[in-house]
Amino acid sequence: MPGALIFLNLAGAVALLLWATHMVRSGVERAFGAGLDARLRRAFPDALRALGAGGVMAMALQSATAVALLVAGFAASGHVVAARGIAAVAGADLGSALMTRILRLDLSLLVPVLLLLGVIAFRSSTEARWRQLGRIMIGIGLLLLSLRLIGEASEPLRDGEVLPLVLGYLSRDWLTAFLLAALMTWLFHSSIAAILLIAALADRAVIPPILLVPLVLGINFGAALVAVYLGRGMARAGQMVLLGNLLLRGAGALAVFALHLVLPVDALLAALPPGDAVVMGHVAFNALVALGGLLLAPAATRALEALMPPGGRRGISRSRETALKEADLALPARALANATRELLALCERVELMLSEVFRLYRRPEREALAALSSLDDEVDAMHSAIKLHLARLDEGALDPETRARRDEILSANIRLEQIADIIAQGIAAKARKKLKRGVDFSDAGWEELSGIHAEVQRNARLAFNVLMTGDVDTARDLAESKETIRRLEQESEESHHERLRAGITASRETSALHVDTIRDLKEINSLLVALTYPVLQREGMLRQTRLR
Repeated sequence: MPGALIFLNLAGAVALLLWATHMVRSGVERAFGAGLDARLRRAFPDALRALGAGGVMAMALQSATAVALLVAGFAASGHVVAARGIAAVAGADLGSALMTRILRLDLSLLVPVLLLLGVIAFRSSTEARWRQLGRIMIGIGLLLLSLRLIGEASEPLRDGEVLPLVLGYLSRDWLTAFLLAALMTWLFHSSIAAILLIAALADRAVIPPILLVPLVLGINFGAALVAVYLGRGMARAGQMVLLGNLLLRGAGALAVFALHLVLPVDALLAALPPGDAVVMGHVAFNALVALGGLLLAPAATRALEALMPPGGRRGISRSRETALKEADLALPARALANATRELLALCERVELMLSEVFRLYRRPEREALAALSSLDDEVDAMHSAIKLHLARLDEGALDPETRARRDEILSANIRLEQIADIIAQGIAAKARKKLKRGVDFSDAGWEELSGIHAEVQRNARLAFNVLMTGDVDTARDLAESKETIRRLEQESEESHHERLRAGITASRETSALHVDTIRDLKEINSLLVALTYPVLQREGMLRQTRLR
């Protein structure tokens, strides 16, 4: 078989592995995202339970990076202290490693079963939860299938001429092998996919045993870097969680690699088949990381606090250059692309406002509230700039498709500005009122508000994704979320009235704030759902009216 065809088959199998991992993660997020978020926020009474919660989440989402960003977001919003966040992410690393061990089991008989049941659940049900369960089953089935395809595609590589030369060189240059594994993980954005690929190649004797330890350590080093890169725009507390994980997992990988150079540890894994040695080495290393998370998280937090002194307005510094260029107005397609980029920047600011305002609702700070007001002013300025920029396009130069895209951008621009106004003039104003009165919500009331806010924040991420990608399935799921918000609102109102009847002081003092906040969050969610209407309209999935 020609070498190009071999690598094409292998690349296709790897692509299927990455896509299957994405399907499982997105299915879990859409089906259980809000509930998982709420449970994870409650699971931090101590470091041990934080570690366990992180591990369970990583196994569910099949991504330690996703959990790391989620926990870092909680820390940035003030829900989680940095030390426990670091412990939770260390647990996520171990949970992700354990997931690779489960996926290494002989589950070939499950492939047709999962694919069949997944398609039936996805195609036959109109309920969002069942459709996402179908997506998860299809994703797991494709993941298991991709592992078999990787093994079959890599079989001819053993008899090739080029790869043995390359691997022979890497067998003598472990540092390059370590760095290439880190780069591969960076490109995959998934340590699970990287480890499973290396294990599959090791099973076919494509990769020599002497390279397994450097490759496993390189994958872990790269995975720690990915989370830090993706969370680079977070507030200080969130970045501390990600950097703490880099200290434990990334620096730990470097330390073990340095030890391996002096005192090779291959003998510890020599009794296992090569593929199992890859996975068990990965599990063993991340067990050490988890232990470090339990014992060293407070020390890592203190070190990072010394290296990252607080300053500014908790990560709301936003100097930037606009994407709108007057010279591009003569080219409508380019002008719309610029407006889309500016709209994405507007989405990021609205998402930051939505996250920050609820942290301030729990712990109001006058300076941070002023910073939030300043951020709303920036959103207003960006909204006006986008609107005026598109208004200057020559109407006669626009074809129907371009005109429709312009109208979608204008509509989204208006709704994003409305969301920012609700946050700044509604929820933030209530936070100031709460600060002035010196009152606080009851524990149960705050839990209800946090659950609704978590659902709305999740929907914001999905809505902004739809705005950029036009994904129909996500748009449909988001439209169905209005019913979830309506149910949460009704349940919260009933519970709130019960607390009032029981004479709970905190509920009586914050009654108006509680009800009005839910109303604001519900209105924000409606505007987020409305961002997806153009996508649903194009697919013929919207009714003309809800009236009969």
